[in-house]
Amino acid sequence: MRIAIIGGSGYIGRALYNKLQEEPAVERLIRIGPEPGEDLLLDLSRPEQFDYSVFDGIDQVIFTAAISSPDKCASDFELAWSVNVTGTTRVIDEALVRKCRVLFLSSDAVFGDIPGEVYTEVSPTRANTPYGKMKKAVEDRFKSESGFKAIRLSYVVSAKDRFVTYCLKCMEKRQTAEVYHPFYRNCITLGCVLKTILWLITNWEKYTPWVLNMAGPELVSRVRIADEINRLYHGKLQYEACRPDDSFFQNRSGITQMTSLYMSDYKILELDNFTYIFKQEMESVKNEK
Repeated sequence: MRIAIIGGSGYIGRALYNKLQEEPAVERLIRIGPEPGEDLLLDLSRPEQFDYSVFDGIDQVIFTAAISSPDKCASDFELAWSVNVTGTTRVIDEALVRKCRVLFLSSDAVFGDIPGEVYTEVSPTRANTPYGKMKKAVEDRFKSESGFKAIRLSYVVSAKDRFVTYCLKCMEKRQTAEVYHPFYRNCITLGCVLKTILWLITNWEKYTPWVLNMAGPELVSRVRIADEINRLYHGKLQYEACRPDDSFFQNRSGITQMTSLYMSDYKILELDNFTYIFKQEMESVKNEK
């Protein structure tokens, strides 16, 4: 299989690149994006400058790139739209024309904020934030294309995500971390995401829906994550739960509860409780301390 990762130096893209390098079935793997470490440079705000003939030799494009900060998408909407929608749409169009399969990493932000709702793959998408509207725009544009599939991610936890990194730094410096609460997601770990992507690209025809919700089985708060860190580090993290001001929730929902109709039916991944999968994700980092 010949694979191109768009955004190969990003949070998920870098980890995915490392994992795919270990797969015997992957005969060619290239990273495409704006960073100097990429194999090919692509500025999504200027997609017309890229030579798309590279897709002629590619079977699978995995699109991980985006301006993912909800606040950045709101404060610099024009730039974010040019990257997350206009540029992204151009690249996906070019890949599909060349018969590449395209896997697009989307977000639970496409659903909006309906109190008490548990979103599935067939729930209506009523995005009410700039970031959510951008992801929804790409989904809506391509969901009828046979070569396109999307994974909607809940919050992806790892030792390198922003919140866990912040907590670990506070712990090392013996500072008290400020933990926003209430703020809930069906958190999933980076390791689970990578396994799911690998399953999907190797079972593309078997998986017939165009979208998959990638969410853990529990609704998890940031306080819960902080507590799980303390379970692993023997209570060394000092934190204070605090309610963020109203501006924090202008660009993100306080609670987004998402589940999948298909994860179990297709036997994609057996998802254990959050304590277990978080411990698995953090174990190598814990052992380095």
